[in-house]
Amino acid sequence: MQLDELYRRVIMDHYKNPRNRGTFDQSAVTIDLNNPTCGDKISLQLQVEDGRVKDAKFVGEGCSISLSSASMMTEAVKGKTLEEAMGLAANFSGLMKGEEVQFDYEDLEALAGVNKFPARIKCAMLAWNALKKGIEQAKH
Repeated sequence: MQLDELYRRVIMDHYKNPRNRGTFDQSAVTIDLNNPTCGDKISLQLQVEDGRVKDAKFVGEGCSISLSSASMMTEAVKGKTLEEAMGLAANFSGLMKGEEVQFDYEDLEALAGVNKFPARIKCAMLAWNALKKGIEQAKH
C-alpha cells in the first residue's frame, strides 16, 4: 500500500469515526469558528485544569479534511500543557506550509498532503485556529 493511500484511509477513518465528537455538560472554554469560503463550521470545547488540556471535544459540519483534522487535533492535545498545545498548533501550521514536521500523534502526518491544495489548507487549519483562540481564552 502506498503512503498516499494509507493517509487517505487515516483521514477517512477520522471523518467517518470522529474521536471526541460531542459537548461537555460542565463548563468549558468554547470557541465557534467557521470557514465562509467552503461552509465548514466547528465548535471546539476545551476543559482546562492547572494549565493543561484535560479534555477536548468538538461538534461541526464540513468536509472530510476539516472534520478529520478536528478529530486528530482533539486526540493530540489531550493531557498537554497549554504551551505544548500551542506548540502543536504551530507545528501543524508548519506542516500546512510544507515544512518537515513530526508529531507524537502520527495520524496528524496524514494531513501533510493537504498543503498541495491551497484551498484546502483553511479546512485543515479551522480546528487548529479554534484551538489557538481557546488557549488564549483559557489563559485569561
